Amino acid sequence: MKKVGIIAYGITPFTKEDQKIETVLLKSAKNLFENNSHINRNDIDAVLVSTNNNSKYLSPVLSEMIGVQPKIAHSIESLCNSGTNSIVSAYSYIASGLADMVLISGAERYDSPGQILEWDNSRGEYKHPIFWASIFTKSYKREFSISDEDLAIVPVKNHKQAKENPNAMSDKIFSIHDVINSKKLTDDIRLLDCSRPCTGSASIILASEESASKNTDEPVWITGIGQKTMSAGFTKSISLSSMESTKLAGYTALKMANRTIGDIDVAEIHDAFSVCEPMALESLGFSNFGKGINIIKELHETNNFKINPRGGLIGSGHPLGATGIAQTIEITQQIQSKAKNRQVDNVNVGLVHNMSAAATSSTVLVLEK
Repeated sequence: MKKVGIIAYGITPFTKEDQKIETVLLKSAKNLFENNSHINRNDIDAVLVSTNNNSKYLSPVLSEMIGVQPKIAHSIESLCNSGTNSIVSAYSYIASGLADMVLISGAERYDSPGQILEWDNSRGEYKHPIFWASIFTKSYKREFSISDEDLAIVPVKNHKQAKENPNAMSDKIFSIHDVINSKKLTDDIRLLDCSRPCTGSASIILASEESASKNTDEPVWITGIGQKTMSAGFTKSISLSSMESTKLAGYTALKMANRTIGDIDVAEIHDAFSVCEPMALESLGFSNFGKGINIIKELHETNNFKINPRGGLIGSGHPLGATGIAQTIEITQQIQSKAKNRQVDNVNVGLVHNMSAAATSSTVLVLEK
């Protein structure tokens, strides 16, 4: 199978700005080409757009705006893991020989229709999926004797780390007291437990080994991919205190990469809500079940950015279609030692965990030098 590498990326700040989705998309693509002016746009033979916005024909629109006439052009919508699913599609096109260089651009507005699934009443009527997060949190706390104060460490850590991310929505540091006393949304969820929908975009170029060698001296290789969808409605999950799709996707990705979880030097974890970070860490194998919060506390106390160095979704913001791509860019920068104040020491192998809809679907990527 052909090697596939990441050779370029661009990203915009995540904000609450009211912009047309086409404008948002274009901004990160322009940022990519401004930072990589040596890349010949004529070499891009596929353009994929990751978004949950209902606008039509966005991939051809973006192609025209950036001056590309690709062989393959289409959009990918899969709620919160649309971005990594787009990367998997691009990888597949290159590995199969259907394309040699693929541009993936993900974008969302703050009011994305992907924030609510009208067909699934089990999720409740909240615009943001507070309902399933509240059930997960209650179940997780009860099963493992975890307190609200324990879980508050997640947003405290991630907002602190987001301060070092120039593209993050958050620029504030919060205490456990701040989290516990923020607006109560349900019995188990407070405002600062939540990631926030926002406007933002991220773009990335994947290329074959031959094209990568012509365009960069420091490609980052995708060595492992795992995807798993269990269901659509979260009420069919076998557990409400673990993530089965994450467990299976992680196993597949690590096996493909011929790695173990102990080889991972840095990871982006899909912390849509506070409870999601420890649950995902446990399901991926970073810790035993019920012990993920101990890792998070230790990382926070030692100022170690190993998990969610850019601030996670809670600190960075969560523009659905762009999130998985932004996570992948972060791990790429970490491997290239370009993460500045967020940089983790001696990074050779990184992991991206991106999920949708109460972990009914998960995507895991392993990236290496």
